[in-house]
Amino acid sequence: MPRNLPTAGWYAVALLVIVLDQLSKGMAEQYLDYGRPLVLTSWFNLTLQYNPGAAFSFLSDAGGWQRYFFSGVAVVISGILVVWLHRLPPTLRLLPLSLALILGGALGNLWDRVALGHVVDFISVHYGGYFFPAFNIADSAISVGAALMILDSLLATRPNGSGGK
Repeated sequence: MPRNLPTAGWYAVALLVIVLDQLSKGMAEQYLDYGRPLVLTSWFNLTLQYNPGAAFSFLSDAGGWQRYFFSGVAVVISGILVVWLHRLPPTLRLLPLSLALILGGALGNLWDRVALGHVVDFISVHYGGYFFPAFNIADSAISVGAALMILDSLLATRPNGSGGK
């Protein structure tokens, strides 16, 4: 049964992302006023915002159905990631890390959609009057996970198709 130990570790990484995400969102809601930036540097603010849509507020004004659609997508993707992580060889590191980060981020934002009806965002990066859409720890984990997955695909040598390094 040693095969399950690495898988459990990757699930723990996903759980850590969820916990950090939810704690940070709770703190943002407790200490920040909605829509009012807390300026930390010339390029970085904390600004509490609610996003009923997807990334970059996609479909945020669609009338409410998007909550259920994006929740369903997150459930399906999370299920696929759970199975994929379980099936990976225990010697892999980069690919399962990327999957665990994406899984944790997806579940962190899913929690918001189900419990609140929107995703809590609060990290705001900007430069020269241009603002990147506000995001959160879950979004960051998904982005880093996706980047690591691309890196894994570029670095991997898999004659047997089993996964990256």
